[in-house]
This record gives sequence, structure tokens and C-alpha cells, in this order.
Amino acid sequence: MVNVRVTTMDAELEFAIQPSTTGKQLFDQVVKTIGLRELWFFGLQYVDSKGFTTWLKLNKKVMGQDVKKETPLQFKFRAKFYPEDVSEELIQEVTQRMFFLQVKEAILSEDAYCPPETSVLLASYAVQAKYGDYNPDTHKTGFLAGDRLLPQRVLDQHQLSKAEWEERIVNWYSEHKGLMREDAMMEYLKIAQDLEMYGVNYFDIKNKKGTDLFLGVDALGLNIYERDDKLTPRIGFPWSEIRNISFNDKKFIIKPIDKKAPDFVFYTGRLRISKRILALCMGNHELYMRRRKADSIEVQQMKAQAKEERAAREQREKLLTEEKKKREAAEQEKQELQDRLKAFELERERQAEQLEETRKQTQELEEKAKAAEEERAAVEEAKRAAEAAQAAALAAASAEREEKERLEAEAAAARLEADRREQEALEKEAEAQRARQELEEQRLRMEMEKRELEEKLASPANLYMNEGDDHDENDDYTAELQVGEEDVPRPEEERETLQAKNARLQKQLEDLKSELKISQDSTKQTAEDKIHIENVAQGRDKYKTLRDIRKGNTKKRVDEYERL
Repeated sequence: MVNVRVTTMDAELEFAIQPSTTGKQLFDQVVKTIGLRELWFFGLQYVDSKGFTTWLKLNKKVMGQDVKKETPLQFKFRAKFYPEDVSEELIQEVTQRMFFLQVKEAILSEDAYCPPETSVLLASYAVQAKYGDYNPDTHKTGFLAGDRLLPQRVLDQHQLSKAEWEERIVNWYSEHKGLMREDAMMEYLKIAQDLEMYGVNYFDIKNKKGTDLFLGVDALGLNIYERDDKLTPRIGFPWSEIRNISFNDKKFIIKPIDKKAPDFVFYTGRLRISKRILALCMGNHELYMRRRKADSIEVQQMKAQAKEERAAREQREKLLTEEKKKREAAEQEKQELQDRLKAFELERERQAEQLEETRKQTQELEEKAKAAEEERAAVEEAKRAAEAAQAAALAAASAEREEKERLEAEAAAARLEADRREQEALEKEAEAQRARQELEEQRLRMEMEKRELEEKLASPANLYMNEGDDHDENDDYTAELQVGEEDVPRPEEERETLQAKNARLQKQLEDLKSELKISQDSTKQTAEDKIHIENVAQGRDKYKTLRDIRKGNTKKRVDEYERL
């Protein structure tokens, strides 16, 4: 048995295979393990004995290929062919995730150029895919400190701290609330597929004149690039224009469908590169033609299943969202009840203080009433004394008249004073009686309020809720490509970038671009940055350039290529 380790974009898989195991058998084990059915995009990569990265041939034994001999044997499960439109072609979630992780790695490692403002936008979708909805209570400042989200080139070119980058990413991240993680990955890919270097395999070639050029092989066709510019192809040939591809050692011959056009010839540096180019051309051509036909029964079934799974996932997400809203409402209600409880407690304390104040006032009034009673008794005593004085005056009637009159006057005055003081005592008694009555009414009212408060506190609302085919790399070195007699549609030539179709997104990117320009160190701009800036200034993007490089008939473009 031979031990094998296969590394996907998010896991490591271990297998034990027989010496007779073929590449297809190993590949089938891998896709079965991860549950992937869209086999046509993927392959197994390995490093050969000379240090070159190549693809495992599925129709040959694993041990019969030039795999670097180590224990365990090392392979990478990667996308070999890219879709034209991710939203139309990537069916399974596992396929979407594999492409998301691989494209993200290509951008972060700078194998695919991405401008700074778009890098920030893509980072916000990557954060949504990883963390879900933004929550300011959970996602505090610094929560992205350990995440690799932007190309190092972008970080080096701008004088911004980690916190300042995070702020800009979170500004967009917070707008993605409600977007499912799978949808965030798809939004990432929909933006990334508009990048000029997305899904392109570049190879060093020469034309007949010996000019050093790049050949770009991708889902849409073959493109020719000058050596100093991988972003802007000069000439393009869609797959529908090519009928035969062959090579002899390092010489490649592309035969166009247009019989008036000469062969398109280029030269590679080594035989293994020629083989790889042929395999990529065959696979991309087949997928290009397949997309322009009705879906096979298998693909139709996969799409139907994916649609059902998505509907079920959306239903689950809807239920979870509703449950979350209910929990949030319950928490809010709980907080409101706690606030009311606190208010009741404060009110009870206030009433207790008021009751104590009333008790003191009652005590003072009782003391005043007692004083009034004592004063009334004194008045009675004075009245009795006055009456006694009057009796004495009568008894002394025989006394002299002047004395009698004086005594009578004193008695009258005493009676008046006694009457006055009696009246005052009666008024004070009435006042004390009124105060006692008011106090009693206030006491009864407070006792009623106290009982109502205690009844409310005794039975509050519930504060807590229940917590519940490789394309075999043909060894014959020639491939006859099936195109058909009818014209093959080329919808890619009418396509627009997502940014061009979305005015709001376009403005957001322009605003961020202007903001980042303030902190930019222009001395650190790369050649690709300068090319991108020039292309934008000229109004070019990926699809406008595609239309330009396919203008004219095939012969004209082949001739132009030979003149480079």
C-alpha cells in the first residue's frame, strides 16, 4: 500500500492506495470524500521530480507518473478550469467554496492583480463568509487583526494602520447584514471574475519573429500578451474560431476554422509546457462548447437539487432569523420589565420616605394638639377664676363704688380675655382635627398605593424566556476540436463588469479609491498598478478589452500577431 495525502483548499485528506491505482481512481476517492460532483473543473496537482508543478493524468497509474517520491505522496486538489460566469455555472456549495478559497488565495498571494479599493470590497465579503452578520457588540475593534484579508502590495502602498484598514473593511462588511455565508462567497466570486487575470494560465511563448510574448489560456479562448503587461491582451481568439491544435516538440500550431486565415504558430520553451498547454486548450474548449448547448440530464438534476437545497437553506435561515428576532424581542421585553421593576423599587422607596415624613408631621400636629388642649384647660381655669372674682365682687358690694366698678371692669376684661382665649383654643382644636383628618386620608391613600404596588410586584410578567475526464493530457500531441457547422454564440462579447452594471457600487468604489489615494505612497506602485490606472483612464475593462482584441477577421488578427 502507498500512503497519499491530498490537500484541498480547506482540509487534508489521507488515503492508502495500491501501486496499480490510477489517477482517476484516486481522483474519484477525493471527490467522493468531499461530496463534490462538478468534477469537470478540478484536478490533482503534484510537484514532479524536477520541481515542476503539473497535473496528475487520470488515465495512468499514479505510481507510473513522475510524482516526487516522498511519504506520503503529496497532491493538491485544485480548480484546473474556470467557469465563464460563476453565478450560472457553479452549482454545489462545495464547488463554490473551493473556487472562493482558491480565487481568494490567488488574489492575496498576488497571482491575480486586484486594485486596492476592490481588495477592500472583496475583504468585506470574505469577512461576511467567515463571521456571518456584523454585530458591534461581538465584533469589537481589532477582531480582524489575525485575518489575512488584503494583498501585501496594497498594505505596503498605503500609510494606514491595521485599525484604519479594519475600519474601511467593516464599513462595507456592516452593509452585508442578512447575506448568507454561501451568498457572500458567491458575491466575492462575481466581483473577482471581472479581474483581468482571473482564471488565466500564462505561458512564455515566441512568435515566428522570435518576439517574447505571453500566451493566456482561459475559459473564453487564447489571448496574446506583450511581456510587460499581463493585464491587457493585444490579440484574442475565441475557442469557437479554433478547429485543431497540435504541437511537435516546442512548435505549436493552431488551425482556425476560417480556411482563409493562416495557421497561428508559436513556440514554447520545453515539451512539458507544450503538453500542458494542449491539455488546457482541450479542456477549456470542451467546456466552452458545452456551455453553449442545453444542459445534460446530470447537470439539470444537480441544478434542481441545488435549487431545492437552497430553498431549504433559505427557509432554515428565515426560521433562524425569526427566532433571533423573537429572542431579541424577549431580551428587550426582559430589559423593559427590569427597568420597570427598578422604577417600582424607586417609587416604593420614595413612598416610604414620604410616609416617614408624614409620620413626623403627624407627631408634630399631635404635639400641637396637646399644647392646644393644655391651653384650653388654662383658659377654663382662668374662666373659673374670673367667675370667682365676679362672685367676690358681688360679695363686696358694700365696698366703695369706685372699687366695685374697678373690680367689675377687671372681671369684664377677664371674661373678654377668657372668651378670646377660648375662641383661639376652639380654632386650634378645629385645625388639629382637620390635620388629623387629612393625615388619615393621606395614610389611607398611601396604604392603597402600597397595596397596588405590592400586587404588581407579587405577580410581574415572566422576565425570562425558555432557553431553549480530465481531459487526458493527450499523448498524441494533436486535438481535433468539435465546433459544429452553425455559428457558436459568443455572449461574453456583450458582457459588462458588475461595477459597470451597479451605479451605487461604482460610486462606493470611486469614493474609497479617492480616500485611499490620500494615504498612498506612489513610489511603491508596481508596473501592474500603473497599467491598471492607465486602462481605467482609457475607459477599458476586461470585457471592453475582449471586444477590442477580437475585432476583425481571424486572418487579420493572426497577421497582427505575427507582426508583434
